[in-house]
Amino acid sequence: MNDRFSENLQSIVGCRHFEASRTMILETDITKAVLATFGGDDGRLREVMTSLVRHLHDFARDVRLTPEEMHVGIEFLNAVVATNSATHNETVLLSDVLGLSSLVCSESQYDDEALLGPFWRMGAPLLANGATIDQTGTGGVPLYVEGEAVDPDGGPIEGVEVHVWQASPVGLYENQDPDQAEMNLRGRFMTDVQGRFAFHSIMPAGYPVPTHGPVGGLLRALGRHPMRPAHLHIMLYKPGRTTLITQMFVDDDEYLASDAVFGVKPALVGGYRPIDPDHPDAGFRLHRRFVLVPGEAILPTPPIE
Repeated sequence: MNDRFSENLQSIVGCRHFEASRTMILETDITKAVLATFGGDDGRLREVMTSLVRHLHDFARDVRLTPEEMHVGIEFLNAVVATNSATHNETVLLSDVLGLSSLVCSESQYDDEALLGPFWRMGAPLLANGATIDQTGTGGVPLYVEGEAVDPDGGPIEGVEVHVWQASPVGLYENQDPDQAEMNLRGRFMTDVQGRFAFHSIMPAGYPVPTHGPVGGLLRALGRHPMRPAHLHIMLYKPGRTTLITQMFVDDDEYLASDAVFGVKPALVGGYRPIDPDHPDAGFRLHRRFVLVPGEAILPTPPIE
């Protein structure tokens, strides 16, 4: 304990109690002391917080974290929260680029479960099957998507609400791009009696995750690229069925093996087929079957408005 710290501590606790206080600080197992304060009726909260504190304290001991480094980390987290807005969620982005979101998704009962990501919005227009989600006339290679929702035995599920959203050919979602119409390249569809839905769109493009905030600075400092491979987001929701959130990645994207948010699984890659193999500019078709298991249907909290 250095002299300056000793002087400051004495001014706080008083000279009379200084020696006893110093002994207490040196001999107390801080981790055990924190854990001993955990009570309350929520057993799951105690379980989560107990593990969090143990791992957090072990991390600080392992790297011999200095007070200066701790304050830099706190300032970074403050900056992450301060960067959030109605149209941007830096906190979700941080979870994604650290691989936490993908790790939690890997525990899902669905093999094709994927990240929600920071760009889903509530309130996309409800469209008739076969309609287009390209409301701006964005341009690009045409894409026709056909899907079907079935139960584990293969039976069709009618009345599934299917949310779809994607980036434009220039790699921007409409909330990032003033040249796109409100809710462009977003839509909702309902499955018919055969469990089917379909819509027209354009081929999605790969894009960088937002790098204007502190998470972008972290990626640069770590020498990491910010790119995501081209993909289409799909979420299927129906009461009585566990909500499925997934992404469909374009077969040959150069960033499939190095997705900035670690979201690519083999089950999510492929299926985009040229309508005319001799003329790929004529467009592509994507067909996918989605198995929905019985369970609780939950729509996630939208990361942006």
